[in-house]
Amino acid sequence: TPWYDYGVPFWAKPPLSTWMTAISFKLLGVNEFAARLPYFLAAIFIAWLVWDWMRQRSARGALLATTLLSGSALYFVAAGAVMTDMALLVGTMLAMRGFWLGLYGDEPQRRRERWLLFVGLAIGLLAKGPIAVVLAALPVALWAATTGNIGSAWRALPWLRGGVLMFALAAPWYLLAEQRTPGFLNYFLIGEHWYRFTVPGWSGDRYGVAHAVPRGTIWLYALGACAPWTFLLPFAAIGRRSVETPASPPEERARGRYLLCWGLAPCVFFTASGNIIWTYALPGLPALAMLAAGWLDRDPRRRRVDTFVAAGILFLSLSFGGMLITEQLTGAFKSAKAVVAAYETRKSGNAALLFVGGHRYSPAFYSRGKAEQLVDVPALAERLRREGAVGGGSSEVFIALRDRQDRQLPSEFRERVKFQGRFGNYELFSMRH
Repeated sequence: TPWYDYGVPFWAKPPLSTWMTAISFKLLGVNEFAARLPYFLAAIFIAWLVWDWMRQRSARGALLATTLLSGSALYFVAAGAVMTDMALLVGTMLAMRGFWLGLYGDEPQRRRERWLLFVGLAIGLLAKGPIAVVLAALPVALWAATTGNIGSAWRALPWLRGGVLMFALAAPWYLLAEQRTPGFLNYFLIGEHWYRFTVPGWSGDRYGVAHAVPRGTIWLYALGACAPWTFLLPFAAIGRRSVETPASPPEERARGRYLLCWGLAPCVFFTASGNIIWTYALPGLPALAMLAAGWLDRDPRRRRVDTFVAAGILFLSLSFGGMLITEQLTGAFKSAKAVVAAYETRKSGNAALLFVGGHRYSPAFYSRGKAEQLVDVPALAERLRREGAVGGGSSEVFIALRDRQDRQLPSEFRERVKFQGRFGNYELFSMRH
C-alpha cells in the first residue's frame, strides 16, 4: 500500500507508479534521475508501440507519428514527470493496440496482440483504476457502434478468458489493500471515481485540493496538450485541396475513425467534469498523433510537411529550454532543491532545517526526510520557543520561508534571524539559540 505520510495510507491511486519509482530507487539510489527514469522509459516504450504499429503501413508515417507524439507539450512533460498518468498511458496504449490488431492484424498478430487488450486494462487498473477501463471501452464502443462491427469484435476477441486474465492480474491488490487498510474501496471507487468528476470543488479529497474549473475545459486542455501542433498543422492544410490524394480503402477509413474515437474519448468523457487537470487529455495523444501522421503522410508535398514538423520541434525545444532557464533563475517551479542545497553548505553539525506551510514533497525529497515541516508561522514560533530559541546558546537552526512569511514572525524572532539568501521560491534564514 502506498503511504501519503507516516501512518496515513494513500488511497487516491493504485500502486503501479509507486512501485516503478521504488524499484528505480532500489537499483539506482534515491535521486532525481532514478525518480524520473521509469516514466521516461515508459514514454519510449509507448513511442515504440506507435512506431511499430504505424510502420506496418508506412515507414514515413511511423516516423511522423513518433515525432508528433514526442513533440507534443503534454507528452514531453509527462515523459520526465513523476506522476501516475504515464503508467496509465502504457495500459491504455496496449489495450487500444491489442483491440485493433486483434481484429485486423495478420493471423500471428491476431493471436498475440488480442491479449494485449486485457493485459493493458490490468496495467491501467493498477496504474489509475477503473478509469482505464472507461477510457478504453468508450472509444471501442463508439467505433464498433458507428461502423457496424459489434458482432465481429465480439467474435474475434476472447472476452471471457481475457476478462478473467485482467481480474487475475489486478484484483488481488485491491482486495489486499482493503484488507490492510479498511475503507480504501469506498473512498477510491466512490470518492475518486464519482464525486471527483461530478462534484466541482469536491471537499472530500484527503490528499490535496479539488480542481474546480468550468465544465468543458478538458477541450481547452487538449488543445494545449497537443501544442505546438494545434497551431501549426492547420497551416499544413493550406493548398492541400489542390493536391490530388488517392481515396482511402475501407479498412483505412475504419482505422481513421477508430483513432478519432480513441483520441477524443478523454475529452468526451471529461466534458461534464469540473474537477480535472490537463494531464487527463494524455490517453488520447497517441491516437491523435497517428491520425495526424497518416494525414500528413498522404500529402505529396513532403518538403513542406517536413518543414512544419521541424518548426514544431524547434518551437517546443526553445519554449521548454526558456522555461528551464527561467526556473533556474527564479525558482518558478517551487522546488526546494536550491534551498536545501544552500542549507547543506551552510549548516554546522546537526542544525535543523524547518519549512513552513504544511506538508510538501519537495522539501522531504531533497532533504532525504530530514527537514521538519510546520503548518504555519505560529507553529514555527511555538517550535522555536519550545527549543529555547529566545535564550542564549550556540546551536543553530535554519528556516525556509516563502511569500514574505518572515514578516509574520513575532518580533522576538524577527530581530534575531539572519538572512542567508533567496533560493528559488524560498528565503533561507538562520538563528542561533
